[in-house]
Amino acid sequence: MKTASVQELKQELQSVPPARLLELCLRLARFKKENKELLTYLLFEAHDEEGYINSVNQLIDEGFAGVTNTTTYLLKKSLRKILRIANKYIRYTGSKQVEAAVLLHYCAQWKASGLPVDKATVLVKIYEQQLKKIAAAIATLHEDLQYDYQKELDSLQLPPGKGGLISKLFKKNR
Repeated sequence: MKTASVQELKQELQSVPPARLLELCLRLARFKKENKELLTYLLFEAHDEEGYINSVNQLIDEGFAGVTNTTTYLLKKSLRKILRIANKYIRYTGSKQVEAAVLLHYCAQWKASGLPVDKATVLVKIYEQQLKKIAAAIATLHEDLQYDYQKELDSLQLPPGKGGLISKLFKKNR
């Protein structure tokens, strides 16, 4: 069975009556948790972006509350799990502003929690990759928002000598 393209699905859905469309959406929601979460966002939370950001930030806070600093391996796994959850909720919105806000909160929580960023190279790379993603998201926003988010991003930079690539990039751009 060949999967239809998005364009083909769009054309077919335009010809479907509303009652049948509702039935198809409900059937789709039954099969995957992510489909239900996306429908929940689109139907109930898309109109309140600020509230949505706060709820995602609360999930990040809960994740950091459960992180233990026993080994680098377990620390990395915990941090990646929190990041995976954050990225899933960011993907639902498709908004660069939400992406910047949530990832800034993630990095701020990491820094505030006292967990070592520079304990291992893999942790530095995870942190720097998020800073890069934040910088890319900020670059697409309106100038006023860019200024506010850039100030936050600057406060999250690693001290000289601790960071690698991203610290050098930010120094070069100034």
